Amino acid sequence: MSITNLEPKAIWQHFEAINAIPRASTKEEEITQFMIAFGTSLNLETSVDAIGNVIIRKPGTPGKEDHRTIVLQGHTDMVHQKEPNSNFNFDTQGIKMFVDGDWVKAKETTLGADNGIGVAAIMAVLSSKDLEHPPIEALFTVDEEMGMTGAMALTKEQLKGTMLLNLDSEEDDIITIGCAGGVDVLIDGSYDLELLDAKNYSLFEIKLSGLAGGHSGVEIHLNQANAIIVLATCLEQLVLKTGCNIHSINVGTLTNVIPRNGWAIVAIEKGKQEVFSQAFTKISTQLKEKYSATDPSMKLEYVKTKNTTGVLDSKTQNKLLKAILTIPNGVYSMSKGIADLVQTSNNIAILNVGDSKFHAACHTRSSVDQERNELAGKIKECFAFAEVKEVGPYPGWEPNPESELLHLTKKCYTELNGALPLVKSIHAGLECGILSGTFPTMQMVSFGPNILGAHSPEERLQISSTQKFWKLLTTLLKQLE
Repeated sequence: MSITNLEPKAIWQHFEAINAIPRASTKEEEITQFMIAFGTSLNLETSVDAIGNVIIRKPGTPGKEDHRTIVLQGHTDMVHQKEPNSNFNFDTQGIKMFVDGDWVKAKETTLGADNGIGVAAIMAVLSSKDLEHPPIEALFTVDEEMGMTGAMALTKEQLKGTMLLNLDSEEDDIITIGCAGGVDVLIDGSYDLELLDAKNYSLFEIKLSGLAGGHSGVEIHLNQANAIIVLATCLEQLVLKTGCNIHSINVGTLTNVIPRNGWAIVAIEKGKQEVFSQAFTKISTQLKEKYSATDPSMKLEYVKTKNTTGVLDSKTQNKLLKAILTIPNGVYSMSKGIADLVQTSNNIAILNVGDSKFHAACHTRSSVDQERNELAGKIKECFAFAEVKEVGPYPGWEPNPESELLHLTKKCYTELNGALPLVKSIHAGLECGILSGTFPTMQMVSFGPNILGAHSPEERLQISSTQKFWKLLTTLLKQLE
């Protein structure tokens, strides 16, 4: 079945249209121009600010012209991740979608339902001719996934709305009213290149693939394997058992993604190749057993590669591996006030080593600023031999369980589904945290359809859930006054 034949057709047609456009974070020029053209084609007031945020205003339908203005908000960028052996080019190709039962998936890549389906729903409201709604300010922000710079650039003069519906949540029975803040912790250093006699060494590339990966916030509690931790564990044991030298490491691309594959190149003395082979087999078996429940498709292998003589000096090699395996990774603490909510976490997401330099990046999240700062401080202590800096901090969103908007959203959900929704805070960054600082009197909630595997090539969007989400959105707009 074609995506555009799914119901409601308006959402799926808009979703297909925006998924045909490359829209990586910080590279949203094309999608921004598309949104401007979309608003203009509907003869709606359309504006764009200096950073690329687009605002489209639509008057209220008859009888609702003088009602309070409602902000509908989503972000136009998406996380670009693909299968290791895929030749897909995100800079030039649109996402290849297909229907699999009750799910929409993508071939070899992330789907872009985060937050493309929210954007498509807003577009469907703007282009509708028969939906009842109050005056609408549709806010399409840029760069949510990398730094939330679009939301940060907004000024209080740009929006007049008093209530905001953020359509960037991923579970259809949850209304979100709070989120964690976060910061990127970047680590950079250099080392002395140690030259080996190429005649006496062979180089092997260790390849790691098949991990589950996923969102470094909402999935951090699942304790899935992190490719950097797995490779560092493997390398530490190989160095101990075989005396091998590390030539280079490459894992991860984005800080908000749990890394799922990567590689390292090591130099082995030619007389120790059999020892290396035996040690590698034992270590890889142990790692696969350790993560068999969370990452059953883990694959560790090695192949011979071209000769080169430059490796890390042994002092840096030992300090780097120790630091990676010492810093807190995963859940750091749980909330004492909200059941089953992660309060603070860290995800080591990127590690690049080679050519006398190393770079690592973590994303540290917390709903408590003091604890986030404490965790960032621990990372700095572990990497005392390198330059460590915090980049792009963003605030959390404090819950307001008594807001008028929340009560109405719960009422609409219950009437439609015959059951109360869950009301939660989440351990992920939502732009509501930033927007609530800029617009402190604006009431906000966030909701959306079921999206599984966000930020990984396993990302998928449930069709029936999208229909449920659309009914809630349109019912809520009809009842808002």
